[in-house]
Amino acid sequence: MADNRCDLVILGGGSGGYATALRAAELGKSVVLVEKDKVGGTCLHRGCIPTKALLHAGEIADQARESAAFGVKTTFEGIDMPGVHKYKDSVIAKNHKGLTGLIKGRGIGVVEGEGRLAGPRTVQVGADTYTGTNLVLATGSYSRTLPGLDLDGDRVIASEHALQLDRVPATAIVLGGGVIGCEFASAWTSFGSKVTIVEALPHLVPLEDGASSKLLEREFRRRGIRFKLGARFERAEPTDDGIRVHLGGGETLDAELLLVAVGRGPVSAGLGYEDQGVRVERGFVTVDEYCRTSAGGVYAVGDLVITSDGAHPQLAHVGFAEGILVAEHLAGLPVVPIDYPGVPRITYSHPEVASVGYTETQAADQYGPDNITTVTYDLSGNGRSAILSTKGAVKVIAAKDGPVLGVHIVGDRVGELIAEAQLIYNWEALPAEVARLIHPHPTQSEAIGEAHLLLAGKPLHVHG
Repeated sequence: MADNRCDLVILGGGSGGYATALRAAELGKSVVLVEKDKVGGTCLHRGCIPTKALLHAGEIADQARESAAFGVKTTFEGIDMPGVHKYKDSVIAKNHKGLTGLIKGRGIGVVEGEGRLAGPRTVQVGADTYTGTNLVLATGSYSRTLPGLDLDGDRVIASEHALQLDRVPATAIVLGGGVIGCEFASAWTSFGSKVTIVEALPHLVPLEDGASSKLLEREFRRRGIRFKLGARFERAEPTDDGIRVHLGGGETLDAELLLVAVGRGPVSAGLGYEDQGVRVERGFVTVDEYCRTSAGGVYAVGDLVITSDGAHPQLAHVGFAEGILVAEHLAGLPVVPIDYPGVPRITYSHPEVASVGYTETQAADQYGPDNITTVTYDLSGNGRSAILSTKGAVKVIAAKDGPVLGVHIVGDRVGELIAEAQLIYNWEALPAEVARLIHPHPTQSEAIGEAHLLLAGKPLHVHG
């Protein structure tokens, strides 16, 4: 048994954990990173990266089917799932190799194994312990299910199972119309599946602005994706050739499989957090604006945590930002707490949904409905969107005679536009200031400029 000591011990090597490690090492700290699987965590191996690779493969399939509309003759012969997985896995492997090289290059010690807290700032892995002057908890999240609905990995699956399917399901039910559910529904539809989404709330992507939800629903209908909104799930039972889902009111749905996409829960059970004075609420570790827990010298980052107002998005880039914040705070550098509404959010479906800042409802609640103004610029007026044959809109919300409060965009590839919107929101730009900026033509970014021209009272490519 060996007792190892260093400046910083990090439990969990996902987005938040490895970002903390890289920045802390850069600032001269000795760092040990404990990871039970592979560094990169859920995002790199079972989440963001492989899911977006599947979605891109689906985009290629759609383009092959629709190429005649662009004067290109192709023949679509189907989906080769082993080939899709080879492509997906090569993307993961390339990113993983780069990450491990970065970690090694910065002198970070990586301990492979399952760790748990054995002291105030001590992690035990097997017979060995690792004690830091400070400790960061970054154990991430897992795919939730509902009471009485067991994931068997075959007929009832979670997203990690969906990423390993060796076939394209002929039919699928997706339980949950949030980001994960809509992304898999979109990818499977591109691959040729018949998909039905079941969502308990009144709209798909219910955390987004209502206008964005309605635009996505319109395009999903056009693509043949069915969805049941305001639907209460009751139970599921196996059938001879798949699964049967029972909804409230006696309605039933049959499909080859059921994907459960009802959110992600924190990985904290059995890891000794509360035994060492770390406050936990419903499994989440509570933190302050500097990601400090209730235990002295212990921080927490990523999907594991919850803030005092509960407004903590489970996003990889949030984990990156929190990791950098913690490392710099430990090094005594001045840091600015994260403004979570100012974090960009993207659903990578076809079409994409991207946003930053407040929804119209949130802005009205915060500032009063008479103190905000909104405009919507339809992508039908954008030349680049016409070239790409995509539909959607840019919606901007601003305080009357004040700064931009929220930007919401729907359309193919619009996720690449939200970084500019992030600057507009976070720098509290006035619509007239953004209207003075010249956007390159023809690009989809012009739609952001056009929306702000409209909001500033000088519309250009807008009828009426």
